[in-house]
Amino acid sequence: MRISTSTIYNANVSLLNQQQAKQLHTQQQIATQRRILTPADDPIASARALEVSQADISNSQYATNRNVAQHSTSMSEGILQSVTSLLQEVRTVAVNAGSGALNNSDKQTFASDLSGRLEDLLALANSTDGVGNYLFSGFQGKTQPFASTNAGVQYQTDDGQRMIQVSSSRQLAASDSGADIFMRIKNGNGTFITQAAPANVGSGIVSSGAVTNPALLTGNNYQVTFTVTAGVTTYGVTNTTPGALVPVPVAAGTPYVSGQVISFDGLQLNVTGVPASGDVFTVAPSTNESIFKTISDLITALKTPGSLGGAIATAINGLDRGIDNVSTVRASLGVRLNELEALQSAGESLGVQYKQTLSQLQDLDYNKAISDLTQQKTSLEAAQKSFLAVSGLSLFNYM
Repeated sequence: MRISTSTIYNANVSLLNQQQAKQLHTQQQIATQRRILTPADDPIASARALEVSQADISNSQYATNRNVAQHSTSMSEGILQSVTSLLQEVRTVAVNAGSGALNNSDKQTFASDLSGRLEDLLALANSTDGVGNYLFSGFQGKTQPFASTNAGVQYQTDDGQRMIQVSSSRQLAASDSGADIFMRIKNGNGTFITQAAPANVGSGIVSSGAVTNPALLTGNNYQVTFTVTAGVTTYGVTNTTPGALVPVPVAAGTPYVSGQVISFDGLQLNVTGVPASGDVFTVAPSTNESIFKTISDLITALKTPGSLGGAIATAINGLDRGIDNVSTVRASLGVRLNELEALQSAGESLGVQYKQTLSQLQDLDYNKAISDLTQQKTSLEAAQKSFLAVSGLSLFNYM
């Protein structure tokens, strides 16, 4: 069979081009440090590498989200720690203000001190996370949650929590509702509240009371009325809830002994001191009261001449419940921070696994690549020399 010179040239050029292409591909692999330059190099590994890369990118974003959540949660916990300290200081002032040796000037001094602390508390409640988002404003991060008005401190936003995706299957709150922390604090003992009527003229002071049998609680309003006849003090307890069809809890004319327990309908309380005839103490279900109002009421009482016994006891009780409420929120923040730390640790481990998998799929085996390059170079040089020898053959050389 005769083979034309052009066929020989074309075939050899094609083979040389193939050898050069292989050598170029190997050189590009070494330069980029990647085994896979195009999906055609390894379709299955390319598809898997794309999936792992996307998962790694998502994991990195979750890590960023966790950092944001940790920052805001840590700041909230720090602010609430300051709030706890401030409320404890206010409680100390309230206890000191209960001293019977104080005159009106001393009370005014205490009132001025508490007014400054109330402003400090308002500033803490309006704290931001450092980038302009309020920590305790619910969903409305850019809206100041608390404002001082003629009617007292008002909450201006909502009860939502801004959630952040911290893992593929977990969301955590990055903010809290200021209403739950500062505004919705049950007054009294948390179940009912006892108060002296404003018109009382005696020295009787009512305790905050306690629940003795939750099953017997009615949730009704009661009134403890004192009567003094011929130097003998008696009392009676009546249910003052409109339409309540219940028997009289304690009949009128019951002898009074200072500090003696008064029990009825699953609760108990006591009155100390010397109530005057006609003095009344009320019992009603607990309602929500803000810690701002508790402090404001104490300031008002300090500025008002007269006995502070009942006001001090009420303020201390309200402050105690406020401190307990803040402590409960701080505990939940601590749980949240612990979970974020655990998720961050798991995310870091997952990131290492993703990078190891990508390395196995994409990274180049340098020993094999250099060996292949050397072999391809040798093959190309041999092909070039053989082509040169063959192309130089001609019948005219022997004529």
